[in-house]
Amino acid sequence: MTTTARRTITDDQGAPLAIDPLRFRDTLGHYASGITVITGVDDDGPIGFTCQSFYSVSVDPPLVSFSVMTNSTTYPRIREAGRFVVNVLGADQDGVSSQFARKGTDKWAGVDSSVTASGLPIIVDTVMWLECELWAEHEAGDHFIVVGRVVDMSLPDWHRAEPLLFFQGRYRRLEELEVPR
Repeated sequence: MTTTARRTITDDQGAPLAIDPLRFRDTLGHYASGITVITGVDDDGPIGFTCQSFYSVSVDPPLVSFSVMTNSTTYPRIREAGRFVVNVLGADQDGVSSQFARKGTDKWAGVDSSVTASGLPIIVDTVMWLECELWAEHEAGDHFIVVGRVVDMSLPDWHRAEPLLFFQGRYRRLEELEVPR
């Protein structure tokens, strides 16, 4: 049996109707993503925010990207510094994710951290981290798409944890599938 994907909903003149933002967000919630915390440092000290929109862009040169809301109060400080670290959170770091997602709090309170060779903050016990220089930024609707050039990264012995995932509005963990032989 073959099914056909639903066509674009249009008005009487054939123009596409606006996409409902809540339905759009709910639909995208069916795509599992990893959770990162983007960190940096400025004159006031360490800064950071939770980000689930992260991906690799290029191997040569080594580029990664994340998206951040245009109304973020933390990202402009990272932009000004020109450097940042992508910390990929481990399965047991949902509390860290929630803490860095809040506004108006001390995001670093109780968070174990270290620093890169250049002094940028790294969250301890993450799956991995990448230190980046700001490469490009593009405005896209209500977000900025930020591209960073990787200049340093965690060593292989750092990569011990399983990743924290986000799916359908909740934190999740990986589970091995039993594949019949």
